[in-house]
Amino acid sequence: MGHPPLEFSDCYLDSPDFRERLKCYEQELERTNKFIKDVIKDGNALIAAIRSYSSAVQKFSQTLQSFQFDFIGDTLTDDEINIAESFKEFAELLQEVELERSMMVQNASDLLIKPLENFRKEQIGFTKERKKKFEKDGEKFYSMLDRHLHLSSKKKESQLQEADLQVDKERHNFFESSLEYVYQIQEVQESKKFSIVEPVLAFLHSLFTYNNLTVELTQDFLPYKQQLQLSLQNTRNHFSSTREELEDLKKRMKEAPLTCKLPGQPTIEGYLYTQEKWALGISWVKYYCQYEKEAKTLRMTPMDQKPGAKQSTLDLTLKSCVRRKTDSIDKRFCFDIETNERSGTITLQALSEANRRLWMEAMDGKEPIYHSPITKQEEMELNEVGFKFVRKCINAVETKGISTEGVYRTVGSNIQVQKLLNAFFDPKCPGDVDLQSSDWDIKTITSSLKFYLRNLSEPVMTYKLHKELVLAAKSENLDYRLGAIHALVYKLPDKNREMLELLIRHLVNVCEHSRENLMSPSNMGVIFGPTLMRAQEDTVAAMMNIKFQNIVVEILIEHFGKIYSGPPEDSAAPPVPPPRVAARRHKPITISKRPLRERPVFFGASVEESGAAVCPLGSAADRYGQTPNGSISTEAPKPLLRSRLPAPRPGGDEPARPPAEMDLGKPVARLQDGGAKLAGKAANGVVASPALRTPTLHARRPAPRPGVCGREDQR
Repeated sequence: MGHPPLEFSDCYLDSPDFRERLKCYEQELERTNKFIKDVIKDGNALIAAIRSYSSAVQKFSQTLQSFQFDFIGDTLTDDEINIAESFKEFAELLQEVELERSMMVQNASDLLIKPLENFRKEQIGFTKERKKKFEKDGEKFYSMLDRHLHLSSKKKESQLQEADLQVDKERHNFFESSLEYVYQIQEVQESKKFSIVEPVLAFLHSLFTYNNLTVELTQDFLPYKQQLQLSLQNTRNHFSSTREELEDLKKRMKEAPLTCKLPGQPTIEGYLYTQEKWALGISWVKYYCQYEKEAKTLRMTPMDQKPGAKQSTLDLTLKSCVRRKTDSIDKRFCFDIETNERSGTITLQALSEANRRLWMEAMDGKEPIYHSPITKQEEMELNEVGFKFVRKCINAVETKGISTEGVYRTVGSNIQVQKLLNAFFDPKCPGDVDLQSSDWDIKTITSSLKFYLRNLSEPVMTYKLHKELVLAAKSENLDYRLGAIHALVYKLPDKNREMLELLIRHLVNVCEHSRENLMSPSNMGVIFGPTLMRAQEDTVAAMMNIKFQNIVVEILIEHFGKIYSGPPEDSAAPPVPPPRVAARRHKPITISKRPLRERPVFFGASVEESGAAVCPLGSAADRYGQTPNGSISTEAPKPLLRSRLPAPRPGGDEPARPPAEMDLGKPVARLQDGGAKLAGKAANGVVASPALRTPTLHARRPAPRPGVCGREDQR
């Protein structure tokens, strides 16, 4: 409830009611003064917190910028280059945000604190001084009035007149003080409405103007974020594929370490103990042995030589190898060999039963050798039965499973896969299996097809061209990358090229249904890269190139029409890129080098001085007038809206009309599945499917300027 006004005439009467009303004004003045003190205190705390937060963000930015990714191998993929540069981009974007924040904080004290302090000191403080004068003059007047009324009437007339004059003078002074005080306290009561609110308004405007600038930065950031998410997902897929191969290699190394040898190394090597017969008995001597199967040479280096002994490395030529019967010797894991250089047999002891089996396999011993379900040599080649199997698998997938979500990514049962392969490649009736039957589900068929291709004696894209294909995928020149792979395809043997065309045509058909099966060319590259291409040697270095094998298959799918329209013309062959002394550096996607937006001036000291700046969106037309093609749009920009999300149409995923806000219910979780619905530009610069829809609280903006987030070589 409001206060009744203080009439100036009441100042002369100075009634109890007047004093009571004046007291209410004084209480309100004190409450206002306390409120302003709290606002100043909390405002300073807020500004200090913003400064502290800004300092922490800048420190975080510096930490991000100081880190440099290292990598395994000699080359990064385009996606890995984007990731390697991402922390630098993050740091520069954060620094840009903090530059805007520092401008806002610099003005915050002038906008909020100083005006409020001035009002409290100049207006409220001056009113309190008036109050003191009013109380002092009132006390003086009433004190003199009491003394005056107690004067005896018997005093001289001149004394009484002088006393009357003094009382009148004090009454006049008190009346003037009362008038000034009443005028001042009512003036403060009225002026505080704008004098207090206006600084807070100015401060909030600067705060919201900064927030609006961060919204604009967010809009600029979204395309970069989407591209980086794709790079992260592609790299995660490559990592998963490589990890599976490395785990398989590690498992094989655990089971039979010597089967996974490096090229150019002996067939098998390791420690063996040799039985040495002496005059006083028998001893076992430790040797490090290296056996080369082709030359049948065995090099034995003694490991526990005694000081002064003349033993040296033995080079022997193997004649035969026989497993030692268990009951014929008191040692385990023994086998006998005969050599040209020594008469009689040499008894060797391996480190385990599995180790003995490996040595005997290498030396043509009699231990059984493990094979995969396809055991016949003719079944391991690209023969007529193999082509028939692949065509039947493709026909079954395209007939009843091409829209299955995760087709080729979902793995079938190993038992069912072996059952299908053994049935189809049965020597008695090869190919006599109906894959259209309900006995075989899509997972079993696709897993069997991949198993057959991976167990060929030589991969479809051959060992001979493996290195050249990987080098082509490593090129930073997209045109050369495509041209080189195009040319290498026509260097394949006829059967291999025919099989590759059959498979890639099928994968193109599968990717055309990516909306249903969520399998994009990038996903297919991850699955079929190690299947159609594999290195001849089982090494970690070879496994690190799997991501480039994936890129080769991805390019074949994306450019199937061009590659299989015919061999490349010699005149159109891409130039050979110059050799690089150092690892190449691909220009990554970027946000920090985009054209900067115009920044509005922060709110000044008052609303009148700021003019049209009251609406921070007023100048947005200039900033958002540029269209994706670089031309200037004459259409007026729409302000930010806070409308509800539109209701979806029955049976559809999209609303009936374009919403004012982007759909908050569309998370990017399907990125984790490698879904094609989230694919934008693939690793080779080719659009795979519609762009990401990223959640945001703000209205749609015009598309970003061209070149902001694209690769440099695509501009």
